[in-house]
Amino acid sequence: MPGLKRIGHKGADLIAPGNTLASFDAALAAGVDMVEFDVLPERAGSDRLVLAHDFHDAARRTPLTLEEGLAHFAQDAWVGVELDVDMKTSGYERRVVDALRSFGLADRTLISTMEVESLPIVRAAAPEIRLGWSVPKVRRNYLGNAFTKVPALAAAQYGRAALAIRGPRAIREGRIDAIMSHWALVTPRLARAVRAAGGELYVWTVDDPARIAKLDAIGVTGVITNDPRLFATA
Repeated sequence: MPGLKRIGHKGADLIAPGNTLASFDAALAAGVDMVEFDVLPERAGSDRLVLAHDFHDAARRTPLTLEEGLAHFAQDAWVGVELDVDMKTSGYERRVVDALRSFGLADRTLISTMEVESLPIVRAAAPEIRLGWSVPKVRRNYLGNAFTKVPALAAAQYGRAALAIRGPRAIREGRIDAIMSHWALVTPRLARAVRAAGGELYVWTVDDPARIAKLDAIGVTGVITNDPRLFATA
């Protein structure tokens, strides 16, 4: 699929547990163009930044520190592979920027977040780093639950129309460079509008080859999956 960026979610979370060196290396072996990973404080109020999806994830294991993860990505094997640093909360934006610069990784990194208040902070601190707005702001997969699927689909229908206006406007105004959208909000209209605004559209989290192929056909920039081996069959 020439042109479509192949992105591993937390590395390759269906091959090896996410946000670990094993998962990152599995994604690399599968030929990803970009690897996404999560960053947050080890616990509320902590100064230690770790690679974990949430505080529970960080507490149940010994997570990599941000510095350990970046040192891994700074190795020669990762030259040419982009990074999507997904900030799960707010308040540590400049520390992430400083760490990326210290490892020489800023030029191939995109910082993404659902936290709207973080966007102008990152933009001001690091205008050279691409910035992605993740939507919608949710912490659970409501489409995966039989009790919440119907209202979630109804909300998605409204969200599609709003995002097709708000997202490209934010790109044109220079506030962000990319939209990081759940697949349920992605439409051909959104893909066209983002391209016309000069931005990028990344879609999460897609573990279905048929859906990957459909997204490729409408011209999204990249697809984020838990199993990057799927790109070979989509």
